[in-house]
Amino acid sequence: MEKLDILAIGAHPDDVELGCAATLAKEISNGKKVGILDLTRGELGTRGSAEIRDKEAAKAAEILGVHVRENLGFKDGFFVNDEKHQMEVIRVIRNYKPEIVLCNAVQDRHIDHAKGSKLVSDACFLSGLRKIETFEDGNLQDSWRPDRVYHYIQWENLKPDFVVDVTGFIEKKIEAVMAYGSQFYDPSSKEPVSPISSKNFLDSITYRARDLGRLIGKDHAEGFTVERHLAVDNLDMLL
Repeated sequence: MEKLDILAIGAHPDDVELGCAATLAKEISNGKKVGILDLTRGELGTRGSAEIRDKEAAKAAEILGVHVRENLGFKDGFFVNDEKHQMEVIRVIRNYKPEIVLCNAVQDRHIDHAKGSKLVSDACFLSGLRKIETFEDGNLQDSWRPDRVYHYIQWENLKPDFVVDVTGFIEKKIEAVMAYGSQFYDPSSKEPVSPISSKNFLDSITYRARDLGRLIGKDHAEGFTVERHLAVDNLDMLL
């Protein structure tokens, strides 16, 4: 497997796009190798279907220009943070050996988001333990622990520990989000209304990015939280 710089993981297809697509687009433009891992196919979603969301996820990945996208097919709404699920995530982490993992919000409206956040965080730690054995195509994998695990912000307005200037990339984010035509605002849709299908929600993607950008004197930004202290070599590294 080709080594990735960044692996972004979401409980559902579109979690990554909503949480950190502009950051990913910026990193890709800077030459970073980026992948996306979806834990479920989002089959319990109010609108659309698993098959539709598979196609939408592929389209969004193409728009962003990610190097790879996989789906583990966990059971939407009912996956748990246990050994079976951790081992599957560990296998993927060891395949791609990312330096950075981005994952779900630590607290959010949808129960899968917090579950996915903790599952991935635990798997990132366990992936570094060499006595945990995983195999890919019959071959024993080497242990690997990502250097950094960051959590993007989703429905709830969590206070970020840091923000990324994504000025110039918000349009790419919106394009990737709108690849999920079954899920988001479409005045001609006959699908049931959901919390994320309103125009207000669609607009909130941009105005949240503007508000976070305002805090750092930029046009747009995306926010992240961390589980451990951030470190810098010197004060000049802080913008």
